[in-house]
Amino acid sequence: MFDIAVIIINYNSSKLTKECVDSILEKTSKMLSIQIIVVDNCSEKDDYLALQHYCDNHQFQNLQLIRSKINTGFGGGNMTGYHFAHAEYIAFVNNDTLLLNDCLLLLKSYIEKDNSIAVVGGQSFTETGKRMVAFDHFASISKELFGRDFLEKIYPSKYPKRKIEYNNPIKVNYVQGSFMFVRANDFNEVGGFDTNIFLYYEETDLCKRLEKIEKSSYLLPDAKYIHYHGASTPQNIAIKTELKISLLYIIRKHYGYLSYYFLLNYLRINYIFSTLFKPKYCYLLKVLLAGAPLSKSLKTKQIIKEV
Repeated sequence: MFDIAVIIINYNSSKLTKECVDSILEKTSKMLSIQIIVVDNCSEKDDYLALQHYCDNHQFQNLQLIRSKINTGFGGGNMTGYHFAHAEYIAFVNNDTLLLNDCLLLLKSYIEKDNSIAVVGGQSFTETGKRMVAFDHFASISKELFGRDFLEKIYPSKYPKRKIEYNNPIKVNYVQGSFMFVRANDFNEVGGFDTNIFLYYEETDLCKRLEKIEKSSYLLPDAKYIHYHGASTPQNIAIKTELKISLLYIIRKHYGYLSYYFLLNYLRINYIFSTLFKPKYCYLLKVLLAGAPLSKSLKTKQIIKEV
């Protein structure tokens, strides 16, 4: 049994993955016993083979590469890696991150102080050193209609300000999925990531379910890392559509059909007008008019690939 299992997903970005692994090994205290599990989420052949060569020839013995023959998305990829984890704590780390200090030891030391804490995350920075928003508020109708700033003004104890700098640990709704440190027992109790979701909102869903069993999430500012935000995910209409599919799925799952139907129609009206000026939104509007079902998700469009 290891202290920590680090799970990293690679998708056509092996250079980033290798740099991420190297930073973990460089910054992590030798006091900790760790395993690193890299899940290749059906990358192209050349990218996978480059990663395989790196892992096969690495001196760190507890580095394991798992190849998925189909892209299962963020949650599915992490759950694939989780099958091979043998640790008390799990660190889900995006491959486009670099540790700036001994994050794993800091996060482990903090979460051990209180059994009611299930998830902790560190403070992220851009590659130029600019502090990034490292936590967020749960997806909800009020958040979509009124925005984060409004929630932070009317209910600051529940919705702490996201854009200010914190020097001490603070309780939050959820930390960003780019670096989530989770107690394995709590992760098990709620069933891990919901693999119905292909991309986006996996962390808000997980932390929402943990909250329902009275488990909390905290930001630990002392744990610092660089996040090349979005470096491994292309931005296009298909991805934007996936974002809305996941959002509506989460709303229906946690708040019921009426909330889902209200938000769906709100988005339909918005994108009817948006499409008049930006025809590129036609596909997204069609998906919304169809009810944004999971059957329209990118998950259903993946194909099986052999190396």
